[in-house]
Amino acid sequence: MLGHLSIWRYSHSVRPSRYGSDVSDKPTSAGNQQESLSSEEQRRWFLAGVIEGEGSVYVGIKTHPTVPLGFFVQPGFSITQHRCRRSLLEMAKEEFGGAGSIFPKPGNESVLVYSIHSRPVLTRTVQPFLERYMRYSSRADDFRRFGEILHLFEAGEHRTPAGLASIVEVAYAMNLNGKQRKRPLETYSTESSEAIRQTP
Repeated sequence: MLGHLSIWRYSHSVRPSRYGSDVSDKPTSAGNQQESLSSEEQRRWFLAGVIEGEGSVYVGIKTHPTVPLGFFVQPGFSITQHRCRRSLLEMAKEEFGGAGSIFPKPGNESVLVYSIHSRPVLTRTVQPFLERYMRYSSRADDFRRFGEILHLFEAGEHRTPAGLASIVEVAYAMNLNGKQRKRPLETYSTESSEAIRQTP
């Protein structure tokens, strides 16, 4: 079992967000709701639909011989589209302040990928969007866990063996409980426990 800190004490901090309460949560008719949305809000809800279908949040876990635990973690966000729909990726890039890059998918150049790996951008721009516009998503739990991981990073937990273990544990709970991961969670548990024992 991974030794880990309680992730709940890093609850979402209150910070100014561009995604304010432009739209009431009170139920209204479809016609009235559409009329009450600004064109900017309509575009954001449309983008949420694109993300639901072709977007992904993930936490890469990569081995590296020079880092203390022998591995490091990197959160990311991406959207894929056929190259003929590049405009959708450009719209997403504009929404997130021009951050990230658009590039051909390795092995399939007919598909483009829009990707963001900058933690400050993920924390201050992408995650607030996900919290507001993806709350009805079928993957809402994954987006919530992704937010928890970003908050653990903000708290500096990735700098300690126990904190890094907590991040890995939450990451393995995402995306069908890590079924596509090549390494079982227990391998990181062993490495983290050894590093904790060696920590002065």
